[in-house]
Amino acid sequence: MVILNPATVGRRISILTFNPAFEILRQAQNDAFNWFFKAFKFLSCTHVNIFDTMALLRLPVFTTLFILTGYLTMDASAQHQLSQSDWNNIEDHFVEQLEAHEVVGGALVYLKDGEAGQSVYHGFADLESGRRTDEETIFHWASITKTLTAVAIMQLRDKGELSLDDPISGYLPEIRDIYNPFGSMDEITIRMALNHSTGLRNSTWPWGGDEDWHPFEPTKWSQLVAMFPYTEVEFEPGSKHSYSNPAIIFLGKIIEQLSGEPWEVYVDKNILKPLEMHRSYFNYTPDHLIPFRSNSYQIKDDEPKARGFDFHTGITTSNGGLNAPISDMVKYLNFLLGTGEKPAEILSQSSLEELWQKELDIEEKDGIKSSVALSFFLEEFNGMRVIGHTGTQFSYYSWFYIHPESGRAVISVTNTDGKHDMFRFRDELTGFVLEHLFVGEE
Repeated sequence: MVILNPATVGRRISILTFNPAFEILRQAQNDAFNWFFKAFKFLSCTHVNIFDTMALLRLPVFTTLFILTGYLTMDASAQHQLSQSDWNNIEDHFVEQLEAHEVVGGALVYLKDGEAGQSVYHGFADLESGRRTDEETIFHWASITKTLTAVAIMQLRDKGELSLDDPISGYLPEIRDIYNPFGSMDEITIRMALNHSTGLRNSTWPWGGDEDWHPFEPTKWSQLVAMFPYTEVEFEPGSKHSYSNPAIIFLGKIIEQLSGEPWEVYVDKNILKPLEMHRSYFNYTPDHLIPFRSNSYQIKDDEPKARGFDFHTGITTSNGGLNAPISDMVKYLNFLLGTGEKPAEILSQSSLEELWQKELDIEEKDGIKSSVALSFFLEEFNGMRVIGHTGTQFSYYSWFYIHPESGRAVISVTNTDGKHDMFRFRDELTGFVLEHLFVGEE
């Protein structure tokens, strides 16, 4: 039993939601409510006059818990208020970095309790037409698509159609042709694909791709299968994290096999449409959405050159094919956070939280400890944990992070590369935003 001293309750206690101590006090808040209602239920059953219940307030423990309940509710709310000056600093930094890296167009949006509380849209979706970026601009989200595949896998798991510890070869026996010097391919599981520990290479297709006439990605499963005898497992499966695109393709194929539908159809029917993400799609843009599509750009000879509105991600659609406007991505983030207006029951909260449980450490750098969960990635700093994913493809650089405990999220995307180190740009930007948007918010 924890004994609380009423004399300390009135003091100002600086508690942030990412501090473990806050979770203890949050539990005390819940216990206070439970104790309160149980007390009233008991008194009601014994027909005690309701005015006699005021005697409860003279009990020190009850008084302490009652005050603490109100204090935590008000204090937690106050700590999550982002001041306009704080946001102005973030916006100024974002715009400065976009201009320094010659980015044609980009967006940064902050969500709180289901609403896009602050946002900045800078530059152009399409230079030729002079169309500027806004919340309806459709960007390419690249590997953020992998999180949709993870949600779909959990949906099928919850229906009893698979287990995360099933061997992939049980669904795709073709992978037994991959050379595995560490043992049998039957030992590589769905879970290992989700946490990127299969031992398989990063790239889908490490040959070619440097000619205009080459496909952007392999277009057929049979093309991938044909190269399995020339593919090697590079480390002992399950022993460490190493990002792998082919592993996610395997999950996409499992989803197709169990659902009897193409991956895109299954995800559209079971995730996008229930979330009312009606302007989200995969690969080629429908005619009616072309006026909203962002172009992509490469800097060549100090000038941005358009790469075109569309490209096809082929067999890799399940790990990188999503196109969507910010307005739809806000709906997706609200689903992950459990906020917004009546979010559809796409996946249970317990299954979502299972996706966010740490599986393997990655690294610790600049005070940020990175690890991988089930497709999602975790960043921990100053005692706080955020959950997210990044995406990089065809000159688009995207990322998002959520903090479910406080109902907050941030998402960003840009449409240009070719001259500057855009990976470093994204790493620096995410570090700055996380520090000033989350840690700095008191």
